[in-house]
Amino acid sequence: MVLQSSQSKRIPSLDGLRAISIGMVLFAHLTGTAGFPVTHRWRVLGDTGALGVRAFFVISGFLITKLLIRELNESGGISLKRFYLRRTLRIFPAFYFYLVIMGLVSAFGVIVLPAADLSKGALYLINYAKARSWYVGHLWSLSVEEQFYLLWPATMCVFGRRSAMRVAGLLMVLAPIARILIWYALPDFRFGIGEFFPTIMDALAAGCLLAGFENEVRSHAVYERFSNSLVFFVVPTLVIIANALSTHAKFAFILGDTVINLGIALCILRCIETAEGRLGRMLNSKPLVFVGYMSYSLCLWQQPFLNRSSDFGLATFPLNLLLASACAALSYFVIERPLLARRLRLEELFLTTPRRLAPANALSD
Repeated sequence: MVLQSSQSKRIPSLDGLRAISIGMVLFAHLTGTAGFPVTHRWRVLGDTGALGVRAFFVISGFLITKLLIRELNESGGISLKRFYLRRTLRIFPAFYFYLVIMGLVSAFGVIVLPAADLSKGALYLINYAKARSWYVGHLWSLSVEEQFYLLWPATMCVFGRRSAMRVAGLLMVLAPIARILIWYALPDFRFGIGEFFPTIMDALAAGCLLAGFENEVRSHAVYERFSNSLVFFVVPTLVIIANALSTHAKFAFILGDTVINLGIALCILRCIETAEGRLGRMLNSKPLVFVGYMSYSLCLWQQPFLNRSSDFGLATFPLNLLLASACAALSYFVIERPLLARRLRLEELFLTTPRRLAPANALSD
């Protein structure tokens, strides 16, 4: 697989949306750090980090489902072995490289990282840990993603596309129920609302539904009129308002999170459709696309440096952002990119019949 040819088939605007999402996460973690002009009390728009992570989840659900549907259409089935191999090559090397470095830094006494936290992170179970070190705390979102990767392809493989979409719709209903149930019936576990998989799975399910019904939504006359009018800007406005009201638990758990998930999904669809417009040109500009490429590495490496509780000089803005970006670039160019460039060759080593399917977003899927 040649990177250039695969890049030409990337879904427009998605990398720019990834860049904006990781930007929201970085802003949230920079807030309150030494030297950063915005304090942690600045919450006018709600938690921008949580909104950025939720956007990542919707994008992931959309991309993975789109890839699986493409494989179903082209081959009549889904190879779980191939899917999990691709996920392993895409996710594990950079992830475990980060954990090894954190473990070594902890062993030398530079940071405090309990062995239990390290092991939970390595097993992608950190989203179920109540108290955890800052240096692996952010891995909760990657744990949710990995749990999704484990479950969703198997669901589509067993049930097929149409029934899998019904499952995704059911998850959209069950997630708010899970949040409310934990809030009232299991108060000791309230810390996990929004991180336990059953309480956040509707964000991923929204992306799955978008991929499953993308063509139907686009061709609907009502959507066409709505998406081409100024009234559409009500959608991102509602997302921002719902995020700002997220501190009101009952509203967020029952309605607010659903509004955000569906709103993000509609915004993704419109950004893909209007890639040639002013917003589309910005989202597909080289700087934003490059940041989108690096979003996974940035997600991994921002946490050690963007720490508002740290007294280290390295955690002072703007040095902290520069160091996080430098480590992310190292991870991307030394680990991620070389492996992705050789992914087809590696598939040929492990699979007897490697398929030459061009991924939706080759460097980021």
